[in-house]
Amino acid sequence: MHESHSGRMTRILLLALMSTLSACSDSETNVALGTLERDRVAHTATVNEVITETPVKQGAYVKKGTVLLRMDDRLQNAKVDKARAEVARARAQLDKLLAGAREEEVAAARANVAGARAELLETEKVYARDKDLVERGATSQSQLDLAMAKRDAAKASLESAQEKLRELENGSREEDLRMARSGLDAAKAALASEEKLLADLTIRASQDGVLDNLPWNLGERVTIGSPVAILLAGDAPYARVYIPEPRRVSITEGDSLKVSVDGVDEVFDGTVRWISSEPAFTPYYGLTRENRSRLMYLAEVQLPSSAARLPSGVPAQVHLP
Repeated sequence: MHESHSGRMTRILLLALMSTLSACSDSETNVALGTLERDRVAHTATVNEVITETPVKQGAYVKKGTVLLRMDDRLQNAKVDKARAEVARARAQLDKLLAGAREEEVAAARANVAGARAELLETEKVYARDKDLVERGATSQSQLDLAMAKRDAAKASLESAQEKLRELENGSREEDLRMARSGLDAAKAALASEEKLLADLTIRASQDGVLDNLPWNLGERVTIGSPVAILLAGDAPYARVYIPEPRRVSITEGDSLKVSVDGVDEVFDGTVRWISSEPAFTPYYGLTRENRSRLMYLAEVQLPSSAARLPSGVPAQVHLP
């Protein structure tokens, strides 16, 4: 049976259309679409203070360590001064224990011992005399008891003075020294904490980048934990694109890919710095083979330093192998 002329033309047109659709599908899977992005670094406030200075304007390129914003530090400076005074007091206490007693203190203690010894000798003589009188019946027993009490008190005073002298001559105990050292360490730690809080009142760029936004105005009181400076980090942006599922297995981190940017004639050599292991949409096990081909995997392709001037948010295309 011979095919009619019109039937042959219809079949040719259908084949041509299928070929065109197939070519379009291949072209789409050969390109990953997305935009240029930079890592956003949010510098947050650690205290509830007023902004006193914003030396850098939004959109300016800054180097790591550049001051982006300052907050009122008067209260924190007072706390730092107090902590420093506590450190000085603790250090003086430790130095005193390490130095031991002064010569004047030792001499005074020896004089006290000598005085107590002389007092004891005097009370012992009185006691001996009153005892003899009691034996002869010349005085009462109560008088002897009083003399004995004075003698015992003098003996106790002498022992106390001798122990005080021994303490000064032997110096500080090891336990007291350890306690003093611990007190000094605690004071230093408190000072370091207050100094850290003081330093946090000056917001500095944590890395090179562009100051994208200052959410708070000069003179406003910020809330703890709120972002006060948003930095777009890095010299060059990266292309944040979606990799079609059929091309996912052929791309790994470190691969070199060509990147085109809208409005720029140059094609850049990019490097895959990260690619997601999970699809961005419905899980593959819930889809048919045809639907799985429509899955996308988020990836980041780093551009070279020659693309440093390109702004964020511009559409970009990554040419897949």
